[in-house]
Order: sequence, then structure tokens, then C-alpha cells
Amino acid sequence: MSSTGSTRTPDFTIIGHRRSKVDAWPKVTGRANYADDLPFAHLLYARLLRSPHAHARIRAIDATRALAVPGVTAVISGADLPVPYGILPVSQDEHGLAVDKVRFVGDPVAAIAAEDEETADHAMGLIVVDYDVLTACMTVDEALSATGDPIHANGKANNVHKRVALEFGAVEAAFEAAAHVREDLFFYGGSNHLALEEHAAVAEYSPDGRLTLWSSTQTPHYVQRALAKALQLPERRVRVVASVIGGGFGGKTEALPHEVAAARLAMITGRPVKCRLSREEVFYSHRGRHPMHVQLRAAARVDGTLTGLHVRTVLDGGAYGSYGVASTYYSGALPPATYRLPAYRFEGARVFTNKPPCGPKRGHGTPQPRFGLEVLLDKLAEDLGLDPLAIRLKNLVAEDSVTVNHLRVTSCGLRACLERVADASGFLDKHRRLPRGEGVGLAASCYLSGAALPIYWNGLPHTTVHIQADRTGTVHVACGATDIGQGSDSVLASLVAEVLGLDLVDIQLDTADTALAAVDLGSYSSRVTFMMGNAALRAAENLREQVLCAVGRELHLPTHRLILHSGQVALRDERSPIMSWPDALQLTQASGAVLAASGTYAPPPLAGPYKGAGVGPSPAYSYSACVVHVNVDAETGQVVPSEVWLAHDGGRALNPTQVEGQIEGGVYMGLGEALWEEQSFRGPLHAGPTALDYKTPTALDMPIVHCLLVETDDREGPFGAKEVGQGPLLPVPPAVANAVYDAVGVRVDEVPITPDKVLRALDRQARGQPARHGPRRFPDIAYPPLTVVEPPAGAPQL
Repeated sequence: MSSTGSTRTPDFTIIGHRRSKVDAWPKVTGRANYADDLPFAHLLYARLLRSPHAHARIRAIDATRALAVPGVTAVISGADLPVPYGILPVSQDEHGLAVDKVRFVGDPVAAIAAEDEETADHAMGLIVVDYDVLTACMTVDEALSATGDPIHANGKANNVHKRVALEFGAVEAAFEAAAHVREDLFFYGGSNHLALEEHAAVAEYSPDGRLTLWSSTQTPHYVQRALAKALQLPERRVRVVASVIGGGFGGKTEALPHEVAAARLAMITGRPVKCRLSREEVFYSHRGRHPMHVQLRAAARVDGTLTGLHVRTVLDGGAYGSYGVASTYYSGALPPATYRLPAYRFEGARVFTNKPPCGPKRGHGTPQPRFGLEVLLDKLAEDLGLDPLAIRLKNLVAEDSVTVNHLRVTSCGLRACLERVADASGFLDKHRRLPRGEGVGLAASCYLSGAALPIYWNGLPHTTVHIQADRTGTVHVACGATDIGQGSDSVLASLVAEVLGLDLVDIQLDTADTALAAVDLGSYSSRVTFMMGNAALRAAENLREQVLCAVGRELHLPTHRLILHSGQVALRDERSPIMSWPDALQLTQASGAVLAASGTYAPPPLAGPYKGAGVGPSPAYSYSACVVHVNVDAETGQVVPSEVWLAHDGGRALNPTQVEGQIEGGVYMGLGEALWEEQSFRGPLHAGPTALDYKTPTALDMPIVHCLLVETDDREGPFGAKEVGQGPLLPVPPAVANAVYDAVGVRVDEVPITPDKVLRALDRQARGQPARHGPRRFPDIAYPPLTVVEPPAGAPQL
């Protein structure tokens, strides 16, 4: 791996410097306790009985034989968890255990608690469930044409979960006046997060009626809310603690049945209950990437200037709502935040099928249309005699601009990202000039630094940070943010340490515990650094002000002459220390202060004036550009990526090492989705629900990755920082597809780009047919009438 980036560290001692994560030592030594490691006395073990049918009514459940097994303490079914819940207010369609029917193979119908795992496994096999099997819909087309029982009997015609149709600007006029129009179909296969740590949770119910859940979750606050609803408990009596987490990527961002069932069993038995999922169960719990059908139509002038874009999407949502409504909107929200579009139409739909429910895998509804758009741009460039870099540079969104669909763009380093990857890779010297079998592909993207609106709309802060210091000089920081491996604990400690002039060892954290910290909405949509970071800065600045005011009064010095630096109060100009940090704290406390401060953050009002405008707005957008070099074997169809250059504008790099780690992780996951990974099915069964069968790249498959840091110092981000968690994944799959075309002249317009698809396209090429493999029809779905929205003042014009 190699990297280049800014070395600017103006007046910073922590920010901008390379440091290890604050939780690195316990993780590398094996001392970190994950949810499955937590020790409890008198622990019971829970197992979930899962449906073997993809679609069936539950006639009856008989647990008599299971309850008779020595060591079994409780068995529950859907009757014990009758209250529905869901992560979105509009999708309260799940139960801890299926109540009336099952909707996919693996849908849990009963749960058992026993003294040991072997007893639980044995007794679970003795539970008898009487099913009335129904016709299963395993594809979008089957679901749309089904005439039998709908998957959800909630008035959703033809199993359509959500439909949306929005238009901004004069779309038809743009296409009628266009010098060139390009239209194509794409398909993006679904994939699983494959976090190294399987889901696990431990629940304990105290005699005074308080429930505590320790879980591998990215969203303690939302799990607390869901548990309170499903179990009919006051939220104040539900505590959720996110234990150390071995990866999430979106797969642990909502309450899941094993958490609800473990909690209910703990309430019934009065003993702590652990429920750990096997790898196969994780695949069936899923919440992974939506398979998505994408239709794109672009209008352009002869010089490549885009004048209009029409995006249509159909998402295969699986059996439940999850984040699906938001994913549907996201599938059309962000193209205008990357390229300047004076006219834009988006039509999207999500369809229920009898497969495990899809959810918010890294990028949340945006990699799929991004794949299609970046491949379409390459095709459009070829039609017009332009190179792929030129057409992108001609259409970039501008800094401090507003898009046609009412998104506010602040900083934007996309031009620098594109120019740097093109220069570092020698793209223009290699494109169309390498020997057959070798190729380079280019793509760009953007992503958000957290959603501007919470899932449950309210006027409350999105995050809060509390800081308390003691007279020894130690600073305790409490925040509900959850570190899922991305390093948010390190960001939190670094920001506070920088403001207070301390070292990281002086900062102690209490995070991801709903009882010890104020609400943070969770680790999703790349929100944590930006939102938690701003709250942390405000809290630390408030404490600093307390201390410097007290010292100034004591020494008869104006506050503006004082700074905190290297564990001392010092004179700003001379940097000469005048009092130690512990002495300053004692002086402050003696003056009557409590040595505590808080900071909060909520984004400014950003939503546009239309229904659905809450999805897409963000306080800042990150930008990425990627070049991939591949080798394609025309005999086998094998595609081997050999080198990747990825430039990312994440604002200021708070810790360049962590930023590079996130970029490398995004490249890894992007390559996996582009070439190997697919949650595929044989009938209703997952084709390979194991880490052996589910193909994902190993260390041996990883190419050389060059991380190029573009620092734009966003004016609203903490010390100028923006997101880097999800954005770097997005341009990788289309860059791979464009590189394959450069290498052998065939288009594979769907992912994963497997050898068989490449060979089929090569076979068509050899027979003089269009050298393409991809979808040839779009699902037959009726979108609602268009909602026409007036573009905001300052938006691009035709």
C-alpha cells in the first residue's frame, strides 16, 4: 500500500498527525471483550428456530417436547412478542418472532433458552411448527406479477413497498434539445456485509424491572427505542451497551430478532441470556446490499455538457422494510451532487420478495446507481469522441453551490481528486493504449457526511458530548457514538485532546452506552466524525473557556492571551507555561465551577420543499475518484485488478493513517462487490451461506492501493473534516467495469463481473454481435405521477 497526502498541521499537536487508534492495544492483544466474550454468572443460551419455508402461514407451534428436555428453561414464539417494530417510522413491519406467517427461509418463529448450547440445539429440533405453505416470490418480476397472498397484507399492491417519482427542471425539453442521448440498463447484485464478528447479544433483566442489553450494534439508541416498543417497557428502563464490535458496515444498524428474543427470554427467566448467531444465520439475517435494476438516460451537448438525466430504479427489498424507503430515495438523491445537472428526473421503487430483508450496506442505496452512471458517462464520452476524464471535468458540481434537487454543496475537491488519480496512474497515457488484456478505468463519486435529518424527525440534537474533568487532570468524555472499527473513539479523544492541549492518554471515554452518555443516533451514513466531532469541539471549547477564565481572573490576564498547550496553561504569544493543567482545574473548581461542559450538534435546515426531501441533504459531501488497472484473461474470463489509485476529499484528515485505512477498506469492499460477492439463491435457499462459499477477496487478491488524500478543510466540519467511511467504495465497481472494457472491448453492465459474464460478452464480440453482457429489460412497474419541483435559486440552468 502507498499513500500521499497533505502534511499541513498548522498549530496542531494531535490533529493531522499519524497516531494509533486509542483502542488498538486491547484489540491486537486479544483483551477486548466482544459481545460473545462477556462473562456472566448463571448464563442461559438462546437459539432461534427458523423457518424452512420462504412463504407460509403459521398454523400452530407445539413446544411441549422441547420444554420437557432437562436444562430447557423457556420457549417463546410470536405470541410472546406481538408488538411490531422497525427502524423507520413508516416500516413498523417486523416482530421479534414471526406472529402469523413467515416471509423468507430463516425467518425466526420460536426461541429457546437452556443451560448450555448443546441442550438448546437439541431441544430446538423438538419444536413442531405446522405451516400452510404459500407461493414464494424470489424475484422482482415474480413479486410484481403475483396473484396469490401478498407478502405483506398492508395494502401494498403487487408487493410494491415504496414508489417515488420526482422531477426537477425541464427534463423533456432537455432531451428534446439534446445533441446526443444515451440510454442503458444496469443490474447490481446484492451482497452481504460479511463482518468478521457474527451478531451476538446478552440480555439481563434485573428484579427492579430494568433491562440491559449488551450487543454488537451500531445504533444503541435505536435498539433501545425498538426494544422498549417491542417489549412494552419505558425507554428509561432499557439500557443498551454496544460492546466492542468486529465490523458492522450497516449490517448492525437496527434491532434484530436475536436481540429482541434474548431480551424477552431474560425477562421470563430472570437470568442473563446470550444469543449468538452462526455465520449461516448472519447471512439469513442479512440487511445487506439491495439487488437493484437501474435504467439511465442522459442528454448532452456535442461538447459533452450534460443537460438532463433520468434515473429509474427498482430495488429488490427482501421480506421486510428495514431502511428500504430511505434506500429507495437514496438511489436517486446524489447524482446531482456530483455532476452539474440543469434538469433531473428520478423514479424509484422497492419491491418485497421472499428473501432475507435488505438494508443499508456501506453506501446505503448509492453504489448501484453510481455504477450505472459512471459506466454510462464512459459510453457517452466514447459516443462524443471525448476521453473519460474530460467529460467528467466538464460537468463537475461547483463549490458553494446548490443542486437542481435542492442539495447544498459546501466544499468540493472532486476536480483535484480526478486530476490526482489521472496523474498518479498515468491514465491518459494508458487509456486505449495498453496491450489487449490490460486496461484502466476511471470513475468518480460523492457521499454524505451524515443525513441532515434524523430517522424520527424532531428538533433535538443529533448528538451530544459531555465532558467532565477531575482535579488530577484526567478528562472523562461521554458520548453515545459507537466505534465499529472506523475509529470514532480515536476521533473523539483526539478532538478533545487538541482543544484542551492534552495527550490522548489523558482522555478517558465512555461511549455507546445509553445509560452513561447522551443520545447519539449511531454509526451509519458516515455521520459520526462530522456530527460527533462538532459536538465534541463545542464541549471541549466550553470547558476550556471555563478554565481560562478562572486562570485569567486569578492572574489578572485577559483570556485571549491564554492557551492550553502540552498540559499547561500558557501565554499565547510566548508559549511560556504559567500553570499546570491540574492546578488550573483545581483553581477553576475552587472558584465554584463544576469542571463539566457539554456540546451538541444538529445540522442546519437543509431539506427541500417536497416530500422525500429529507433523504439526500447533508451538512457536507465527500468526493472520490478512482482509477483501476486490470488484467483480463480472454481464455478464462478472469479479471485481476493489479493496481488501484483512489483520491478522496474528506476535508481535513484528522489522522492520515486512519483516513488511509478507511480508503483501503473501501477499495477492498468495492473490489469484492465488483468481481466476487453476491448473495445469490438456489430457489429459496442461499446459494452459499458460509465464509467459504461466499466469495470475497482475500489478502492475496488485493492489488497495490495508492491512497491520495485531498484536503479541502470544510468550513462546517470539525477542524474541516468530512466523511471517509463510505465514499471511497462507490467509484471502485464502475472503474473496474470501465477497465474491463478498456482491456478487451466488452461491456459487462452488471456486478459482480464474473468470468462467465466476461466470456459471454467476448463470445458475442467474436460473433460480431454487440459485445455486452447485462440486463435487456427493465421490470414492468408503474411509477406514480411525477411530482414536479421547482429548482432552487442558483441551481444550474439549461
